Amino acid sequence: MSAALMTPAVRGRSLWDDARRRLSRNRAAVAGMAVLALLVLAAGVGPWLSPYAYDQVNKTDVWLGPLRHGHLLGTDALGRDLMVRLLMGLRVSLAIGLVATAVSLVIGVAWGAIAGFVGGRTDEAMMRIVDVLYSLPFIFFVILLMVAFGSNFILIFVAIGAVEWLTMSRIVRGQTLTLKQAAFVEAARAAGLSQGAIIVRHIVPNLLGPVVVYVTLTIPAVILAESFLSFLGLGVQPPMASLGTLIATGAADMELAPWLLIFPSGVMIVTLMSFNFIGDGLRDAIDPRDR
Repeated sequence: MSAALMTPAVRGRSLWDDARRRLSRNRAAVAGMAVLALLVLAAGVGPWLSPYAYDQVNKTDVWLGPLRHGHLLGTDALGRDLMVRLLMGLRVSLAIGLVATAVSLVIGVAWGAIAGFVGGRTDEAMMRIVDVLYSLPFIFFVILLMVAFGSNFILIFVAIGAVEWLTMSRIVRGQTLTLKQAAFVEAARAAGLSQGAIIVRHIVPNLLGPVVVYVTLTIPAVILAESFLSFLGLGVQPPMASLGTLIATGAADMELAPWLLIFPSGVMIVTLMSFNFIGDGLRDAIDPRDR
């Protein structure tokens, strides 16, 4: 038997393997993932472990500073423990960011893939609708929805997600215009697959790279939008908390209790920076030409 036949086949690395290897070498992205994992764990488990409820009022512990009377981060004007409220607010903000981003992801990918693949008048009509929606002020449109239908969790998800999909649809459309000229799409057409089957089986799976990167950048944008709405009093309503409501409360009581602003703002900054580091790392890993 010849030596060539005895040599075992060597499996080449896939593009995703290379992307994973490059991502693991990006210290900022790895640090961002580690910090974000800790934040998610703290937000998910922390409120259950705290001896205080997030809405528990204690009139004898009003405006206590950090590390006083068992309150690690102090209390607010109603004597509520800031630590548990901060963890609950982080949980709410992350949930809104994830769900609203998922809404924008579904709408944006479907809209952009259909427009780019079908082309012609369908593409023109669909993208003109996107242009019209782009001309509306983002915050004004969301506030209009909130005022018209009331303020609740579900509406916040829908209102923010229904606006954030616009940029996603443009990104997906541009990628689809390139992909539909690829050889594997022509082969699928020759095999008799319908347009819907080609979009679902061949176009959308090949859009995962840029879509994943944009998702990591959309989540912090959604969290900021929700925080701004809560700051204006149109987002999460008391006694429930979000990072936005905590920052708004802290800003109002900044002179008397600066810790009420410092700690929520710090958590907000760390959370947004973690998502941005992860997004930059994914972008560099998936397309090293951007480095």
